[in-house]
Amino acid sequence: MADITTLPPTRRKGDTTLGHIAYVLRDNPVTLLAFGMLAFFLGCALLGPSLVPYDPLTTNAARALEPPSWDHWFGTDNLGRDVFSRVIVATRLDLTISVAAVAISFVIGSVLGAVAGYWGGWLDAVLNRFLDTIMAFPLFVLAMGVVAALGNTVENIIIATAIINIPFYARLVRAEVNIRRNAGFAQAAKLAGNSDLRVLSLHIFPNALPPMMVQISLNLGWAILNAAGLSFIGLGVTPPTPEWGIMVAEGANFIVSGEWWLAVFPGLWLMLAVFTFNLLGDGLRDIVDPRKRT
Repeated sequence: MADITTLPPTRRKGDTTLGHIAYVLRDNPVTLLAFGMLAFFLGCALLGPSLVPYDPLTTNAARALEPPSWDHWFGTDNLGRDVFSRVIVATRLDLTISVAAVAISFVIGSVLGAVAGYWGGWLDAVLNRFLDTIMAFPLFVLAMGVVAALGNTVENIIIATAIINIPFYARLVRAEVNIRRNAGFAQAAKLAGNSDLRVLSLHIFPNALPPMMVQISLNLGWAILNAAGLSFIGLGVTPPTPEWGIMVAEGANFIVSGEWWLAVFPGLWLMLAVFTFNLLGDGLRDIVDPRKRT
């Protein structure tokens, strides 16, 4: 009889997952950098409003258009508001718009694409025509139209951004599911007595997640740019709410007169956020890829 003290300890699923994430981060320094930058932006979004040195909405005409200094790290705007405080506080709004829009488009696009790719037939034909209709418009122009029709509120910006992102996920999931629905592991799951819905959700869809992670990371950055672009042309968040696109638009009017900091610092923050999400793609793909787990 074997001594139970010699048996290897049982590894819990959570331990395996955390170990796999740690391995991915150690294996790819770029991914580690991207997650570090993401943690920084999340910290700004969660804690920034309580840590900034000035109220982002408080004006001070006596200190308007001051260049960067120890008192105001990013200078002040034409109303005397602290640019650094406004940039940090705006992180929460921009990340909220981006994450909410991508989450909505991911869920809707994944469901539509998975159903069409697995069962095909008239469902597939209807979905393709629906996606062709959306893709027929320039996506930013379509977002402008949606916001102009519904009103320029944060909720409508999220809806517009989600609508123009749905085709990316629907077509990607449809292709991945269509390829794998007749694969050996899917047929084995069916022979084991699993229903089509269970095979699709638990066996096929997880294998479609890795390429979708890359798409999600790209769309997170693009959603921030889309929200900033709408604000830049006056169809996004309304002043005086701190938002990167609004701040760049307001600062652009003062670049010629030499107040470069009004547009440079919000634009730099926007660029770093998009850069961070673009770097996340490979790491997220490796984390969710079942073939990468050992």
